[in-house]
Amino acid sequence: MSALRITQVKSRNGANQRQLDTLRSIGLRKIGHTVEQPDSPQLRGMVHAVRHLVKVEEAA
Repeated sequence: MSALRITQVKSRNGANQRQLDTLRSIGLRKIGHTVEQPDSPQLRGMVHAVRHLVKVEEAA
């Protein structure tokens, strides 16, 4: 199964509460923090909601 490597590249300052909750659900804590999550439609939806704050790449 494929995985996604998600890195937070912008600050959470100014984001609304829903976006903050989404970042926490993904597992991101601060700028530069990277997590690997299994690819799923639910994860893709969460990433879409905070796409302006994160960078996403396919993990091997």
